[in-house]
Amino acid sequence: MINDILKKAKEGNKLNKDEFIQLFEIDDEENLKRLLEIASDLRTNLDKSIKLTSTIHLTNKCQVFPRCKYCGFAAKTSQDGYYDAFYKSDDEIYQIAKCVEKSGIPRISCSGGHGYKGKQAINAARIVKGETSLELLVNVGADLTPEAISKLKEYGTDTICCNLETTNEELFNYIKPGENLSDRIKICEMVSDAGIGLSSGLLIGIGESYEDRVNHLMFLSKFKTLEEIPIMGFNPYADTPMENHPPCSIEEQLKTIAIVRIMYPNIRITVPTPTIGPRNVEYPLLAGANNLATVIPEDYPLVVKGVGSPDYGNFKEVVSVVEELGLKVQC
Repeated sequence: MINDILKKAKEGNKLNKDEFIQLFEIDDEENLKRLLEIASDLRTNLDKSIKLTSTIHLTNKCQVFPRCKYCGFAAKTSQDGYYDAFYKSDDEIYQIAKCVEKSGIPRISCSGGHGYKGKQAINAARIVKGETSLELLVNVGADLTPEAISKLKEYGTDTICCNLETTNEELFNYIKPGENLSDRIKICEMVSDAGIGLSSGLLIGIGESYEDRVNHLMFLSKFKTLEEIPIMGFNPYADTPMENHPPCSIEEQLKTIAIVRIMYPNIRITVPTPTIGPRNVEYPLLAGANNLATVIPEDYPLVVKGVGSPDYGNFKEVVSVVEELGLKVQC
């Protein structure tokens, strides 16, 4: 049966929900390798270029309470994360953006905590789009209003990210007790209705089933401007309620990336280098990913800690890996 499904996927034929679940259930090395090769070929046959995205963490001051159980980003949540509160100044945002632009990385993500109704994102967009040629992704979750989205569009924001993490509402409520899934879905709808590119991804390894993942991926198809799906493997932060929850295996991350590529052949699949691990960057590329995020130039002016771990991807090392695989970095 799995042979028939893999053959169907390789030929570019549409799979149904049960067939996608069966792909997730692959547990042997031979079929996993075949799955990854099919996904990689789908990506490469369309485009060999790999996009790199750097980052500016605008603020870790977050008004979501109770805290998300996995979060080590918000102030005072984890000694391994951004423990001390910060809010980047206009000059710091400018200096970081110019550093990233100079390095040749074409895209930057500006992310921040909740509680500003998009004002921190608008300010970053004003600086980044006004002072550089960088593509801009903004990620402040559900902390946006229709007016903020309109202003972000006015400044030329290319993509707005609002990750649902999981569409299993019971699981969402457990790991994110201070937020509502419906609020995040509403933001995705607003971004799509505004005609701005939407990024919305999955946090995997948090207790979801394979059916949950497939349901989530199929749900995303309702957003007409969906252009990017980040795949983030769970990594525990010390001092958080989920510090003893096991990290998501690389195999599960790769399997998910490959299945997303088969389901959405033309989508941008993003993998943050912290969640896959800086030394494992080649593997998501071999599974069909085409955007590596949290890539940091060597002369980046401030300390960076990854959302999924304290490590991140060094620009030169990432470029070397991409080129060794016979792919090219998109400028």
